[in-house]
Amino acid sequence: MKLHHNPASPFVRIVRITARELGIEDQVEEIHTGVFLPVEAHAAVVADNPLGRIPALITDHGYVLYDSRVIVEYLVHSAGNLDLLPHEPVARFAILTLQALAQGIADSAVSLRYETALRPENLRWPDWSDRQTARIDNALDTLENDRADELSALNIGTISVAAVLGYLDFRWPDWGWREGRPKLQSFYEDFAARPSMKSTMPE
Repeated sequence: MKLHHNPASPFVRIVRITARELGIEDQVEEIHTGVFLPVEAHAAVVADNPLGRIPALITDHGYVLYDSRVIVEYLVHSAGNLDLLPHEPVARFAILTLQALAQGIADSAVSLRYETALRPENLRWPDWSDRQTARIDNALDTLENDRADELSALNIGTISVAAVLGYLDFRWPDWGWREGRPKLQSFYEDFAARPSMKSTMPE
């Protein structure tokens, strides 16, 4: 398998952590995209993913999978390990919803990064940025107040939460997401110590 990736992407990191937790990282050749800008088509990625987004996984059969949610499910299926995403409906859809919440944080965080770091200052929209920030904080509050009990297990939901919290630390070390969220902070401190997190830390 081959994975188009840039380690700074939280979506990519979800996939890379999953592969390591499944013990199949040696089966995935990681193809570094280099600088990846939202306003430029990356020829190698577009050749495999018409959306031009990462991650994109080329399977051993030559089939291309995207986005990260599809890829991690494929990796779980390929590894024959259902611990990270069981078939049992109640557990499965709780995990998928947790994953979706984390993905939503990542969507807003990456969009906010593009808006504040890459868009020309005279074209920035403060109200839009404020809305992304509010979405992130609302989701973090939900994780702390309503879903903290689900964070004790290792699955694709908790992997996704850990990856996006790491992204907030990476891009916005002064965000202060830990303030008033002791359960979320405790979860992240424990999860960040896992080898899969340490080996995928963006520089």
